[in-house]
Amino acid sequence: MSFSRDYPLAFQWLTRLTLKNLAFGHSDVTDLINACDRLTHLTLSFCQLIDEHTALKIDTPCSGIKDLEFIQFGCTHIQLISVPKLSKVQCTSWRLANPPVRFVYVPELRDVSLSTGAMAWQAPFLLSDCLSRSAMNLSKLHLNFRHQMIWIQPEHPKQLTAIFRNLSELSLSEIFPECDLSWTLFILEAAPALQKFTLSRTRHACDIAFEDNAEKTNVVWEPSKDFKNMNLKSLTIDGFEEEDKVTNYIRLVMGRAVGLKRIELRGEGCKKCDAIDPRTSQVDETRRHRIKELLTNGSSSSVERIMR
Repeated sequence: MSFSRDYPLAFQWLTRLTLKNLAFGHSDVTDLINACDRLTHLTLSFCQLIDEHTALKIDTPCSGIKDLEFIQFGCTHIQLISVPKLSKVQCTSWRLANPPVRFVYVPELRDVSLSTGAMAWQAPFLLSDCLSRSAMNLSKLHLNFRHQMIWIQPEHPKQLTAIFRNLSELSLSEIFPECDLSWTLFILEAAPALQKFTLSRTRHACDIAFEDNAEKTNVVWEPSKDFKNMNLKSLTIDGFEEEDKVTNYIRLVMGRAVGLKRIELRGEGCKKCDAIDPRTSQVDETRRHRIKELLTNGSSSSVERIMR
């Protein structure tokens, strides 16, 4: 902070800034953003507030910052009070309570990514308590659960419709394999403009569970019986397994996504450990035919089904 005050002209020219392993006072981050007139991208990696048990508040109504990334930032939560040009936020591996970020005034927000393996002291939270109604342009949402507890709590879709009315891409990654998937439909119901929906259930030996990880329990949610999504075109499931749970889920989506055109089931290698998913080679023509029969039995849908 002394450096930024002593050399203001240099900081005024910065467009991207990454800071690692630093501790900040309460107003330091806001002051830093305001001091960097041209700053559009800020990454705070393994940083924290000096008083870690307080909130990081960012209030920069005149800044042009568009992209914020927080990697294991130490504070109770991050509050984005006024960041009018902000379009993308990534928050990874937060340490304390849920939700990790609270959006207040972010009218240009388009892309949100949250990723963590939940700890025992982190209770599931409502997306409506995290996202802001001012984010009317939100179009992409990515939630990565790291094969641990599902750290969002299903809620009535009406609570989210205003926020998700322009959501077109949804990605739910690394859902633990034993978890029922029907709870995900509350987002499908709340996002009438959704066109692309991707789920990942892959699991490999490189995945690490810690003693403090929250207990993995099934998420109970009964989707509305009469809702229809008119715009969903593509459903992709990574790490597909031949089991009734997943097959029934796909048929559940097919029954509600009236405009669905494509279902893609993929078994892929792990990018972290280079493990080869045996399902890729095991799915022979006979098995492919059987899976397709399971998905088409009792359905007149002409959805294209692809297995990789």
